[in-house]
Amino acid sequence: MSALFMPQDIYGVVGWPLAQSLSPLIHNTGFQTLGLPGVYLRWEAAPENLPRFIDAVRTLPVRGVSVTIPHKVAVMPLLDGLTRAAESVGAVNTLFWKDGALLGDNTDAAGFMAPLKRRGLSPETSVLLLGAGGAARAAAAGLTLAGFRRIRVATPSNRSHLELAERFGLEPVPWEARHDAPADLVINATPLGMRGKHEGESPCDFSRLASETARALAYDIVYNPLQTAFLRAAEARGRECVAGDEMFFGQGDAQFRLWTGRPLPPEARAALEAALR
Repeated sequence: MSALFMPQDIYGVVGWPLAQSLSPLIHNTGFQTLGLPGVYLRWEAAPENLPRFIDAVRTLPVRGVSVTIPHKVAVMPLLDGLTRAAESVGAVNTLFWKDGALLGDNTDAAGFMAPLKRRGLSPETSVLLLGAGGAARAAAAGLTLAGFRRIRVATPSNRSHLELAERFGLEPVPWEARHDAPADLVINATPLGMRGKHEGESPCDFSRLASETARALAYDIVYNPLQTAFLRAAEARGRECVAGDEMFFGQGDAQFRLWTGRPLPPEARAALEAALR
C-alpha cells in the first residue's frame, strides 16, 4: 500500500455462525478501492447474546451493521425504528444511524428481485418458496409487491411458514407435499446447501417436481458455495439457475450506498467472483 490505511469508521456483520460470510470481502474492497476510511468486521453473536450486541453497537463507534441468520427478525424490537422496507418485509438486514437513532432497513427484497426483473419473469409464474426466515420474507415481499400471486411456501418444521403465508397471502403446504404441484420458479431460502455441515443437502428433489412452462428457474439464496447441490440438481433437470451471488451483491451494494452514499465499485464484484470460483 502506498499510504498507511487508518480506518475511522467501523462496520460489520452480525450472525451465528459467520465463517461462510463474504460480506467483509466486498465491503472492505469497496472502502479501500474508494479510499474511504472504513473497516468491516465479522461479529459472531449467539441468539441469546443479541441484546448485548446491540448495546455494544450503541456504545462503540459503529456506523453500520449487516444482519444475517438467525437475527433478522429478532433484532427488530431492539431498535429505535424501522424503514418502510423493513416493516413491509418483517425483517431487518441493515442497521444505520439517523439523527441519533439506530434504525433497521431491509435491502434483501430489492436484491432478490433484481435478477428476476432482468430475466423478465411474468407475475403469472407459479412459485415454490422453501424456507421462512429473513431471506424468505424478503422473497415473499418482493414477489407479492411485483404482482406474483401463485406462491406456495413450505418449511421442514411444518410450522414456521404459517405466519409468513398469512402475512403475504401465500399458500402454505406441508413439507411432504412440496413436490405435489408444478412450480416454474423454485426458491431455496433455507440454510441447506450452505458451506459447512449442510453443504451437500438440497431442499428440493427436482426429479419429482414438474414445471408448467418450458421456462423453469431455480433460485438459491445461498451464495457460498456458488454451485450448491440445489442448483446442480436443478440444472440436471434443465432448469435455468440463479445463484445466490446475484442477490448477495445487490443487497450489499444497497447497504454500501446507504452507509456511504457511494455504490460498491466493480472491484468489489470482481473480488466476490474470484472468491467464489
